[in-house]
Amino acid sequence: MKKKKPPLTGIKVLELARVLAGPWAGQLLADLGADVIKVESPVGDETRSWGANLKSKEDSPYFKCTNRGKKSIVADLKKRNDLDVILYLAKRADIVIENFKVGNLKKYSLDYDSLKKLNPGLIYCSITGFGQTGPLSDLPGYDFVIQAMGGIMDLTGETMGPPIKPGVAYADLFTSLYSVVAIQAALLTRKEFGLGTLIDMSLFDTQLAVLANQASTYLLSGITPERMGNSHPSIVPYQVFEAKDGLIVVACGNDNQFKAMCKAFHWDFSLAPKFSTNQARLKNRKELIEQMSKKLKVLGKAEITMALQNAKVPVGPVNSVKHALTHPQALSREVVKLAQGEPFIRTPILFKDFELNYEKGSPELGSSTETIKRKISINEIWEN
Repeated sequence: MKKKKPPLTGIKVLELARVLAGPWAGQLLADLGADVIKVESPVGDETRSWGANLKSKEDSPYFKCTNRGKKSIVADLKKRNDLDVILYLAKRADIVIENFKVGNLKKYSLDYDSLKKLNPGLIYCSITGFGQTGPLSDLPGYDFVIQAMGGIMDLTGETMGPPIKPGVAYADLFTSLYSVVAIQAALLTRKEFGLGTLIDMSLFDTQLAVLANQASTYLLSGITPERMGNSHPSIVPYQVFEAKDGLIVVACGNDNQFKAMCKAFHWDFSLAPKFSTNQARLKNRKELIEQMSKKLKVLGKAEITMALQNAKVPVGPVNSVKHALTHPQALSREVVKLAQGEPFIRTPILFKDFELNYEKGSPELGSSTETIKRKISINEIWEN
């Protein structure tokens, strides 16, 4: 049976956003079928120039990975004619996504209070470093700063080593995902009541929210979690081990998996009271890990993986990006797709009955400007 159109087909999104958090949310909405128009300054989104040895502003891997499936229109908001074009689109949009500093769009009448008078059903998602309120609300906030202030860097790294940031911008990406969840909830609410809303998204709030069990530990016990490298604060063994040919993760999430691991390798650890339960292993973590490390160090990654997979114990090698993207599992699920001849990572959502929109790659700067202006002049764009 032929799959249906993407679920957000017909939804109109105006993206007044740069860099990552806002554009990633816009890209996900585009994947889900929304018509996304990205507004750029005459010099373009700054990520167009991020990267080494770029031949042009159309070659940035950073920009390409977060702007797939959109149209690009160039507008100088200080020019009345350009601003009128954006106001025209905002009046007809279902969703506006913006990540300007708090209050900066008010002078252009592109803030929520101004636009809701023109478009009462508008869903307006504002993404900022610290939100619309609070003592830091007027400050800019990049992901790196938010990770530092939001506690995740203090949890990342070796016990006696310095704080480390993760390899990608998690505060930005999680904020994008929460934004899309909020936007879709607002779409459902609008369908029932006919009214839009302002969504106030903060990178700082999001970073605190995804501290998850680490934040809960502090809130419930008063104990401040500390860096533990690749170990888990609540489960043992659940960490990276050195094999004779590389690094591998062994993750025993419960006592049955620990017993299964011991049986697979003919170890007697699970018989000892000091290791037989997770609570006991937590108390004797150092001794157990030292003994396991000695035994695993003489085995190859493939041998460890096969033994534990057969025993239904979670295990996996520490892969490079290259090896992860070319892994048989990634290939079998077609995680890497092509859009206009360029490879990209598909959105990790698979609907049984809906297709997603992967036809277009990232847009060239201003590639839709003239077309959009022409259609506006004859009232042929975003008309209900």
